[in-house]
Amino acid sequence: MSPHPPLFDPAMVADLPEPARRYLLHAIAPGTPLWQSVEVSMVGFIKIGAWRRFTATQIVAPGRGYIWAATARLLGVPVVGYDRLSGGTGEMRWRLLDLLPVVSAEGPDITRSAAGRLASEIALIPTGFAGATWTGGEDADTALATWGDGDQQERVELHLGPAGELREVLMQRWGNPSDSPFARYPFGVTVASERTDAGVTVPADFRAGWWWGTERQSEGEFFRARLTEVTFR
Repeated sequence: MSPHPPLFDPAMVADLPEPARRYLLHAIAPGTPLWQSVEVSMVGFIKIGAWRRFTATQIVAPGRGYIWAATARLLGVPVVGYDRLSGGTGEMRWRLLDLLPVVSAEGPDITRSAAGRLASEIALIPTGFAGATWTGGEDADTALATWGDGDQQERVELHLGPAGELREVLMQRWGNPSDSPFARYPFGVTVASERTDAGVTVPADFRAGWWWGTERQSEGEFFRARLTEVTFR
């Protein structure tokens, strides 16, 4: 990666469909370096049986991978672990008291699910937009970002407000929610507010889960978070 990334010029997105252009012009100020990774700190609640408070740090590099490392509490006891996609493989590792295994998962299905998560997290680093193919959606307020090709293709719908503000991210993501067989299921993120750091506007408060946009959305919601720190590199 270049130590001096190019600076964003609105002309770079002039040929994209209007919704994609509107989103990127809202999310990236002219002259902003086209950062290729971001580190965020967050606090929130994650549903592990019941809703439990957590703190976490995440690094996202579009097209390459991510790692999300968190601490939550189960009956007052810390549960520490991470989800990651790196080197082309996905993995989840969670331990009680950092000693006793709670979740340990890897393999092709975990990797495929992690690839979907990485695609959706363009929302955290819109300066990585050049790695995706952008098309228009079914309506004037939807932009589609597609990563990869063939069986490895991941497509994300970005639902926008009139100024290009991100309101919702939707996709068909590989996974096994509620212990269903591994397949593609509706997954989404709803954005409640935004923040701007170093010329880049990203979601600040958001919630996420499976079955998004269906009658099972409330059942599938498992994540609520607020960003506390954002650093682009």
